[in-house]
Parts: sequence; C-alpha cells; structure tokens
Amino acid sequence: MSQEEFFNKELVKELRLAEALMKKEENFDKKIYYFSAAYGITSRTYRYSFSKDILLADLVLTSAYQSLLDIAQRLKTGNTTVMLEKEHFNKLEEGLRLLADAFEKNESVLEPLELILTTAFSTSGAGNYLRQKGLLEL
Repeated sequence: MSQEEFFNKELVKELRLAEALMKKEENFDKKIYYFSAAYGITSRTYRYSFSKDILLADLVLTSAYQSLLDIAQRLKTGNTTVMLEKEHFNKLEEGLRLLADAFEKNESVLEPLELILTTAFSTSGAGNYLRQKGLLEL
C-alpha cells in the first residue's frame, strides 16, 4: 500500500467515525466536538499526502466548525435569534458520510462540501434569514 493510499484510508475511516459518533450523541455541544475530528483528520492528512481536494475539505470543515462554535456560544449567552436544530446535525452527518464516500471512491468532493458549508452557513444570521425566506433549504 502506498503512502497516499494509507492516508486516504485513514481519512475515510476518521470521517466515518466522526459521523457515527455524532449520530449517537444527543448533546449538541458534543456533536460539535465530534465534528471537529473531521477537520482534524483533513489537516493531518494534507501534511503527509497533499491533494487540493483534502485542502479544500479542510478549509470548509474548519469554517463549518468555527460557525458551529459561534452559534453555540451565542446560544449560551442567551441569544436565541438563530437556533441549532437536529436538522443541522443530520445534514452535517450526511455531508461527512458523502465526503467519506467521495474520498473512498476518488470522486468529486464538491457536493458533500457544499452540503456541509451550506448547513453551517444556515446557522449564521444571514443564512438563517435566507432559510426563513425560503431561499436556502437544508
């Protein structure tokens, strides 16, 4: 097995584990914690087996994680203008599954990353507003 194959296999395995842990967890803070494993594995992977797809995934997953942390912090301070919903996590879990599938099959990562990014964006003020207007659907 080549180094590239090894790191791709590890990447897929970790993305699937993050998804599985998120699915089993009910607590939103813990779901966000498990989601952080996704950008953790991409940032480790591109350092040893660089690809533009892994770099793109890392940027999207890092941004999504930061967005989730932001809304979680706002909710803890009592700002309930935008709420986290189970649907957000269902879509993030689906996105991780599809991303793992794409890496495993050496297919385009664009669609899973769009799903993850759009879901995270929907937790922002602008994203939530667009969702309320019916312009952004999860």
